[in-house]
Amino acid sequence: MGRACYAPLSEHNIICIDLQYSLAKVMKSILLSLLLIFAASIKAETTPSDSIQTIKGVEITARLTQREIVPAQSLKGVDLQRLNSQSIADALRFFSGIQLKDYGGVGGIKTVDIRSMGTHHLGIFYDGIELGNAQNGQIDLGQFSLDNIDEISLYNGQKSAIFQPASDFGNAGSVYIRTRKPRFTNGKSYNIKLKAKYGSSDLVRLSALWEQRLSSAVSTSLNAEHLTSSGKYKFNYRRVTPSGVVAYDTTAVRQNGDIRADRIDFNVNGILQRGYWNTKVYFYNSQRGIPGAIVNNVWRRGERQGDLNFFVQNRFQKDITDRFSTQWLAKYAFYRTHYVNKDTTQLPADNRFWQQEFYLSTSNAYEILPNWSISASYDFRWNKLNADTYRFVFPTRFSNMISLATAFEARFIRIQGSVLASFIHDKLHPTTRLMPGMKATDNITKFTPALFIDFPIIDKATNGASTKLSVRTFAKRSFRMPTFNDLYYTDLGNSNLKPESATQYDLGVVFNKQYNGHLLKNVQFQADGYYNTIHDKIIAYPKGQQFRWTMLNLGRVHITGIDVMGAIALQPINDLVVTARLQYTYQDARDVTNASDVFYKDQIPYIPYNSGSAIVNLAYHNWTLNYSFIYSGKRYNQQENIPNNYMQPWYTSDVSLQYDFKAFGTKCRAMLEVNNILNQKYDVILNYPMPGINGLVGLQVEL
Repeated sequence: MGRACYAPLSEHNIICIDLQYSLAKVMKSILLSLLLIFAASIKAETTPSDSIQTIKGVEITARLTQREIVPAQSLKGVDLQRLNSQSIADALRFFSGIQLKDYGGVGGIKTVDIRSMGTHHLGIFYDGIELGNAQNGQIDLGQFSLDNIDEISLYNGQKSAIFQPASDFGNAGSVYIRTRKPRFTNGKSYNIKLKAKYGSSDLVRLSALWEQRLSSAVSTSLNAEHLTSSGKYKFNYRRVTPSGVVAYDTTAVRQNGDIRADRIDFNVNGILQRGYWNTKVYFYNSQRGIPGAIVNNVWRRGERQGDLNFFVQNRFQKDITDRFSTQWLAKYAFYRTHYVNKDTTQLPADNRFWQQEFYLSTSNAYEILPNWSISASYDFRWNKLNADTYRFVFPTRFSNMISLATAFEARFIRIQGSVLASFIHDKLHPTTRLMPGMKATDNITKFTPALFIDFPIIDKATNGASTKLSVRTFAKRSFRMPTFNDLYYTDLGNSNLKPESATQYDLGVVFNKQYNGHLLKNVQFQADGYYNTIHDKIIAYPKGQQFRWTMLNLGRVHITGIDVMGAIALQPINDLVVTARLQYTYQDARDVTNASDVFYKDQIPYIPYNSGSAIVNLAYHNWTLNYSFIYSGKRYNQQENIPNNYMQPWYTSDVSLQYDFKAFGTKCRAMLEVNNILNQKYDVILNYPMPGINGLVGLQVEL
């Protein structure tokens, strides 16, 4: 999934697709059928009305899952919806330790990096099950809308809970995305929410949410979204040589950045006695242009891409007894991508890729004593990649993962330890297509331990007020497998690659105080210092003549950093609530691969030393005003930290205004958003100019 996914060398080399337009008609047929089903359900509804009908069972979790000792950074509820963010990637910018790679525009690829460890070391979990891409390991989060998202959480190291799938223990960090669950109030058996937005670059975004209660224990939800945009926006691009000579100064309109995308998220949620289950069907279809990098003052590109992503997943969780809990997960995913490049100045291409994934997991936890629990999990994952490219080897990957974990709690200490055993095997077919020296990678066996410790120093509550202070630390080892592109891409892959290994050390403090006064409501603060190392880092390296490259385990990186986050909530007068959130990140990420390299101990590309963000929100009666600020300090676009590779710091300011009202007895919300209000000219990735000042207006109706 994702636009840069099929680049064998880096995120900058893009291989894409164009799907048949008939897929949109199929999606519309599916949407119409589902709407008819829901309409019939409403007509046949016979469940007695209650004063409040909220299907809370879908949010019930086993008792053992609550024992999380290292809190996450999170954005949820109204705070999440108030941001000037159109995708999940945009929202993640407000977490400390996260770097977003944004190639610009509505349809531009967006990937995230945690603590300078690389995109591949971050796990993305959508309603409890990890999103995967065995071809390139990257998840384009620009494909996932915020429209039906209830909460986004970021965990460093891993989610510090022992009752979870084995794959959850395997990443250097994890992002958990939780979608909205049905809520029914005032005797209603259904909810309908319609939203329309229009903005710059001819943006049109239409979405609809339908929630239906089928019985006291079963509910359904359907969220559908349609997006179109020309992707055109004015930009100014100016480059000056180190000697001060202007290389070029261009004012133009961004071209070939159009997008047309449709998305459907359908759920069935059920309550069990002491448990719950969920079935999800997700569909995404898009066709878009790739604006490409501006090189040598050329900004017109002819590349096109289409994506079809489909998956169905099931989740079942239940407390069998007071001490024993079980969870079962299953998923099938299909991804289709078509890349077309008719640019005569580049290598012509018309390539198709098909990915399949099957995933099965069981997790089981047992409480030995009230303060001591253990868990065991097993995951199986099957990945298959097909393509119509020259001499493609059709790789298949079998992954088996087993985790054992334990948790112990006492008054002044809480400990969680785990070990993950991973067994990975690749198979290639047919062998006649193998390039010289290529083979299926050797069987991989890895054992990766983790230890999390929390020291609660203060934990008291009196008269509605509470104070919590704790010191936490963790140490963890993890790895990431080479992708299919790394290993088997024609003429560029290296089937002898070893997994990339990472080691993490973290020490932090968390403070949270709830007040019962009229002015100050809540104060929150957390800070972490960390040291990470990456060994056998997979990089593209030139070989031979004619500018040919291959993938090698040549990289070593040492990372030292600090993450700080603070938040406050005030109520200076009745009906006025002020909230503020501030985060700051310092990162020193050095390449220590080879002392003879000219870039030895230089900052790795695109990692700023200093970055941060701020959010300030004012809510008064029916009005809500939100201001957000993003800052990224100086950085370099190449391995050598020389003036020619220097990139200027940048910052943006965004403002949004919401007004809630009723029209003919119907709840409505009017929205106005203005992004980059200071019209700053900047690029996150070299030669990919970002939009200047832009905005949108919107209207939401709830029935």
